[in-house]
Amino acid sequence: MTEETQTEAASVEAASEPSNRSLVTRGLFGGLLMGLANLVPGISGGTMLVAAGVYQRFIEAIAELTRLTFRKRSILLLCCVVAAAGCAILCFAGPVKGLVVDHRFVMYSLFIGLTLGGLPVIYRMLGQMSRDAWVGAACGFVGMALVAWMQMHQPDSAAAESFGMFLLAGVLGASAMILPGISGGYLLLVLGAYVPVLGAIDQVKVALKARDLQAIWDPGLHIILPVGLGVLLGVVVVANLLRFLLRRFERPTLGVLLGLLVGAVLGLYPFQKGVAPEVGSLFKGQTVTAELLSKLTPDKYPTEFYTPGAVDVLLALGLIAVGFGITVLVARLGRDRG
Repeated sequence: MTEETQTEAASVEAASEPSNRSLVTRGLFGGLLMGLANLVPGISGGTMLVAAGVYQRFIEAIAELTRLTFRKRSILLLCCVVAAAGCAILCFAGPVKGLVVDHRFVMYSLFIGLTLGGLPVIYRMLGQMSRDAWVGAACGFVGMALVAWMQMHQPDSAAAESFGMFLLAGVLGASAMILPGISGGYLLLVLGAYVPVLGAIDQVKVALKARDLQAIWDPGLHIILPVGLGVLLGVVVVANLLRFLLRRFERPTLGVLLGLLVGAVLGLYPFQKGVAPEVGSLFKGQTVTAELLSKLTPDKYPTEFYTPGAVDVLLALGLIAVGFGITVLVARLGRDRG
């Protein structure tokens, strides 16, 4: 390639780059959508960045930063996305948590549809199912089914709120946002960390408003800190691992992700509700007393399955269809912009 051709190619590439104002606008918009998506199991933060038209640049910016390469535009984009996402999470964590606790049937049905809506995103990336993709999909489905089964049969385990579990939740949540179609919020839900994390974020917000630094200590140390460390670890390690796998073993990796999405709905059975434990029963390794019961809030109650009526089933199917349509429309918006 001659010097003149190289110069022309560089000029074309520079012309295709958005202006700083456009980059900031898209970064803030994408970050806002990603923050809201991370609060809602089933919607992928990566899909939201695709919709805003900054997904590829965001991934490249993370890769550059982990290689200690600092470009002004990359740092600008990361700051915009992270700041907007953080504000969205801080402002809306409380209301979303309340909806999940008080209207579990409605929200879980919607989450199922939102989760399944990510299937077309991954399927389009695959193009056509091959043998290695089917094997990967089967492994992903079985893995997610096992996680969902363990969560359903051990919903009240104290280990679900340990430092290590919140650290793992942060790692998985961060890695999930790397690829469109995978929901970090769902993984938190399956691990039993979703409501505690949202509750801790809401407590921090309330404490900041009241300027009560002491009230920040407990949720900050036991939940926010391990989740935050997990997010950093996930972005630095897991994100680059996923990029490597997608480059070297694209089809089986996408197959695994496809299987994870299908298996994800097993952990979102909508016909369940929180029920206060009875005095004298065992709850998270403790015998329930009248004093302990009085201190329990509804978000801490164990869940029980119930038999739905015909109206409940029809309503659930309708909400699933609505959720599916929302994710598909958002993904199509991103494709149109691409």
